[in-house]
Amino acid sequence: MNLRAKIAAGALVLCSGTLTAFLGRWEGTGQNVVYADKLARGLPSVCKGITKHTSPYPVVVGDYWSDARCAEVEHLVISKGQLELADCITNQAVGQNTFDALTSHGHNVGNPNTCASRSMGLINVGRIAEGCKALAWAQDGKTPVWAYVTDAQGRKVFVPGLHARRLAEMELCLK
Repeated sequence: MNLRAKIAAGALVLCSGTLTAFLGRWEGTGQNVVYADKLARGLPSVCKGITKHTSPYPVVVGDYWSDARCAEVEHLVISKGQLELADCITNQAVGQNTFDALTSHGHNVGNPNTCASRSMGLINVGRIAEGCKALAWAQDGKTPVWAYVTDAQGRKVFVPGLHARRLAEMELCLK
C-alpha cells in the first residue's frame, strides 16, 4: 500500500489536528493581516505561512484575510502539500507523526527541498530515527541544518528560531 493509499484508507490523515496546532505554533495563529516575512526576504505571508507560491488567491501585504478564508486556504494548501509529499515518501512504514513533521518542514522550506533532503533519503531507506534527526542536524550530529537565511549581503545567518522549529519537527518525527 503506497502512502496515497494509506491516506485514502484513513491510515494517515491530511491536516491532522497535531499538524495544524504545530503549524500554528511555528507559523502563527490569528495572523490575518498579510505581512512581509523578513526571514523570507519580504515574501508576503498570511495565516499559517500561506504565500503567493501556495495560495489560490493573491497575497498582498496589508490585506486582511478572515478566519474563514485562512481556514479554507490552509486546509487546501496543507492537503495539497501532503499529497505532493506522499509521492516522494517511498517507505510505507511512515506514521502520522513522521508525516506531519515532514509536512511542516516542506511547508516551511518547500516540498522539493524536503523531498531532496538527506532526511527524506534516510527515512525512505528505513532509517526513520536517523532521518528524523537529520531534520535538525547535519551528519556530524552537531551542526544545525535548515536553520539559516541569507542576509542582504549574501551571508548565511543562523536563526535560532528556525533551529528551534527544526528541533520540534525532529521531536514530532521521532514520536
